[in-house]
Amino acid sequence: MADEHNFDDRDGWIWFDGKLVPWREANVHILTHAMHYASSVFEGQRAYGGTIFKLDEHSSRLRNSAELLGFTLPWSVEQISAACNEVVAANGLTDAYVRPIAWRGSEQMGVSAQRTKPHLAVAAWIWGKYFDEAKAAKGIRLDIAEWRRPAPYTAPTKSKAAGLYMICTLSKHRAEDRGFDDALMFDWRGQVAEATGANVFFIRDGVIHTPTPDCFLDGITRRTVIGLAKQRGVEVVERAIWSEELESFQQMFLTGSAAEVTLVASAGPWNFEVGDLSRRLARDYDDLVNGRTTAA
Repeated sequence: MADEHNFDDRDGWIWFDGKLVPWREANVHILTHAMHYASSVFEGQRAYGGTIFKLDEHSSRLRNSAELLGFTLPWSVEQISAACNEVVAANGLTDAYVRPIAWRGSEQMGVSAQRTKPHLAVAAWIWGKYFDEAKAAKGIRLDIAEWRRPAPYTAPTKSKAAGLYMICTLSKHRAEDRGFDDALMFDWRGQVAEATGANVFFIRDGVIHTPTPDCFLDGITRRTVIGLAKQRGVEVVERAIWSEELESFQQMFLTGSAAEVTLVASAGPWNFEVGDLSRRLARDYDDLVNGRTTAA
């Protein structure tokens, strides 16, 4: 029996360049450009009850991410979305995580990649809560990352590019080695940016504050939660946030397709209350993605 934690040895189907192939046969050559030069972009999205939440937005962002890395996908938004739905159905999934990924192939080796062919694959699997549920109920604990998000003039920061996650992996490993659940990252200026795979929000006196996404992704879940907060009449302020004011915030939470809405109890030396407004927004998001309310 295949190990359920081993992602290359599973039963099931992966959509690969236009057709479904057996999971174990969805392979690429060792000289694939993406493996050597990080010319790869991806999405992370969840299906609830068989429906992938905001699927077309994710498919559109995947195409845009590839364009920012200098290659054009021959698949339209509609075709990418259809492939995602096909994979979920082929694997008999209802509640699942879906991972489309696009990359440059092995037709050319070296920094230059003009002759490489763009490829696209979509996989889906059952993936529960991103953070341990027992910890998340009390609020997770964040370390402070040593690495900082790069300036937008040093990297294509609006692309969900694989290479931009290298420092996220390093930061999350260090955090977990030190007994934390994740890490809070600052940007090159010293402003609050995001966690290693999720956007961040703070609450003070009933007002929500969140960093302006000028050097990291303006997440789809982020925008969704901002819409939910505004529906409740809660003021949301997008602005630069410096570490000096973190002690003044009363609540903190993270948002992301994998993390959904995750409450935070502490970030480095700063402690937060797991409060009513954060919990309410987490419930609102859960209701929305599970079809118990109208979209924001």
